[in-house]
Formats: sequence, C-alpha cells, structure tokens
Amino acid sequence: MKKTIFALLFTAVALFSTQVEAQKFSGIDKSPADIAYFRPERNAAPLIKVVYGRPQLKGRVVGIDLAAYGDVWRTGANEATEIKFYKDVTLGGKPVKAGTYSLFTIPGKNEWTIIINSDTDAWGSYSYKEANDVARINVPASNDSESLEAFSIAFGAIENGAKMVMGWDKVRVEVPIVIQ
Repeated sequence: MKKTIFALLFTAVALFSTQVEAQKFSGIDKSPADIAYFRPERNAAPLIKVVYGRPQLKGRVVGIDLAAYGDVWRTGANEATEIKFYKDVTLGGKPVKAGTYSLFTIPGKNEWTIIINSDTDAWGSYSYKEANDVARINVPASNDSESLEAFSIAFGAIENGAKMVMGWDKVRVEVPIVIQ
C-alpha cells in the first residue's frame, strides 16, 4: 500500500511539475517601427496608413551608404514598408485599388521612383519582383535646410488627396496621391 501511494505521489509530482526557464526577448530595435496616417480632418477615419522602420543616419550618407542611388530600396528599415489605402487612389494617373501593398523606392539624386507592389510581408527588398508592381511613378527629389537623423514619412493635405512626404538627412520627396 505504501509503495502504491508513493508511486502515485511520484507520478503526480512528475506530471505536474515543469521546469521554468527564462524567456529570451530580443533587444530594442535600432530602427524603431513607426506609423504615418493621412486623415483629411483631425478625428476623421484614416484614408492612408504607412507602417515602416526608421533607420538612422549615424554618420552615413543617403544615396551612397544608405538607400543607394539606382537600387530598389525597402523605403525604411527591416521589413518592407507597407502602405494601406482605405479607398481607391490614383498615383501619377495610375489607379490603385483599396488594399495593402509594399512601398518600394528607387532613390536617385534628382528623382525617386515610387513603387506600389502587391507583395506584402517581405523582409527588405530581397524578394522584390517587378512583375508584381501595381504602380510606378517618378517624383522629383529636393533638398531642405533641416537635416533629419531618422528616415521619416508624413502626410499633408492637397486638393482631392494627400502628399506623402519622405525625408532623410536633407533629402525630401513628395508623392501626390489622389483619393477617389
């Protein structure tokens, strides 16, 4: 009887005891994630949302060390930047249906190519496929007197839509988006 009770007690302890190990968490991302929204009015529902990583200059040069001229860029850090249109839009006369897309760019000294691509959930631009482009437009690049350490995206209202402004160091790129 004692052996049976001991065996049952031993089995119960073995079944219900677990070894607790410390969970390993990753450190703070060096390029924090951010979200930019376009809302036509302060408390209005968003019409456009961009989710992106914000790389830092850290003494490097845009166009050479970062976002190299002529190369497809993820338009931020880490995962490819995603842009969501809550309504149908037009970019450079090209229609884009409401939905979520990747936002790639090809930086240039005087002009950037803006790419809306149907592939999502991509890391960087390593798996970028031009065949999946939904729209491509070229926009001028300009310079500002203020330098931005972190890559940034912001929106401003324009007639019938928004201008998405991307800035890093002194480079500024404005992308006009017409809301349907």
